[in-house]
Amino acid sequence: MEIIMNSWPWYVTGPLIATVMALLLYFGKTFGMSSNLRTFCAIGGAGKYADFFKINWKDYKWSLAVVLGAAIGGYLAVNVITNNQPIDLNPKAVAELEQLGFSNAGKDLLPSELFASDVMFEPKNLILLIIGGLLVGFGTRYAGGCTSGHAITGLSSLQLPSLIAVIGFFAGGLIMVNILLPLIFGA
Repeated sequence: MEIIMNSWPWYVTGPLIATVMALLLYFGKTFGMSSNLRTFCAIGGAGKYADFFKINWKDYKWSLAVVLGAAIGGYLAVNVITNNQPIDLNPKAVAELEQLGFSNAGKDLLPSELFASDVMFEPKNLILLIIGGLLVGFGTRYAGGCTSGHAITGLSSLQLPSLIAVIGFFAGGLIMVNILLPLIFGA
């Protein structure tokens, strides 16, 4: 039996995020997915190969609940809470994506032209995914955290480096969407 619900409104989710952030700040903790992945790597023994992972992962056990919650929340969002309606994208964005060859823009969460099982392992798509993953990993390490860590934790605690990082994330996203994506997909 599938329960169909609409997304929670901003006036519910915004205060919930603010409450979580206030509690994290009060207890001297931070939020960010990249730090949780660092903890997983430390558990797996990556400290033998890189000093960055030489941490006492037991000090970060609480953050593993964030990863578990993200996995459970993602599953619930896709399989229980979803209303199976098309994504409400701007018609101009849909037209631009269709020009780039994305025929299902706004219909699915992920473009099947990149992530469907029959095309994901085509050389061009595989190279794009690998390079994108390496760039995200490098950028996360270079910026000292990920988008969620800087945008939520860093900005809520008024950290200037986080503001600079968030501006960089947005600028990089704009460059990718408006310049590199059309070059890659030949529009």
